[in-house]
Amino acid sequence: MRVRDWDDILADVASDSTDPDGWRAVAGSRREGLGEDLYFGHPNVGVYHLKTYAKNPRDLRGVGARVARKVDDELDPLLPNEESAGRFAVRSPPEDEDEATRLRETLKVHAEAPTSPDHLFEDVMEAIDSPAFGSMDYRFDGRPDELDELSDTFDEAEELLSSELEDLIDEDDVDRGFH
Repeated sequence: MRVRDWDDILADVASDSTDPDGWRAVAGSRREGLGEDLYFGHPNVGVYHLKTYAKNPRDLRGVGARVARKVDDELDPLLPNEESAGRFAVRSPPEDEDEATRLRETLKVHAEAPTSPDHLFEDVMEAIDSPAFGSMDYRFDGRPDELDELSDTFDEAEELLSSELEDLIDEDDVDRGFH
């Protein structure tokens, strides 16, 4: 397992040509300390674990690693299914004005002929050419049970990534408050 900057992992996901709507994620607060945990996976790509924190309102920092090469029968129930209320997407910077035009047209079509929120989400993700999107279970003020189970399943990765994140937090002095 190789620990990397969280941005590098998302850049790899964004450049991958895998089926973009097969991704699923679960996230919430870290068990101990500042920041959040995020696991996201795709059946053909594997499972990634990211640990992040906000250094300030404009600077998110973190570390991550690929913890599994595929989503097997043991991991599948720990990632949300399509009926989950939440959604997430990985977004690359826009490359041209055509993307904005496609997005406007997609929203116009859905406004004229209303469809389900899931259908709108999928059409918007296709219009902006999102490289990865799908169902997500996210708790802003806690941890989903599945997040704890994934952390227990990948306990060595949990320990290593927590240590690396704590080093970043210490370097940035964000845990010290105001002087």
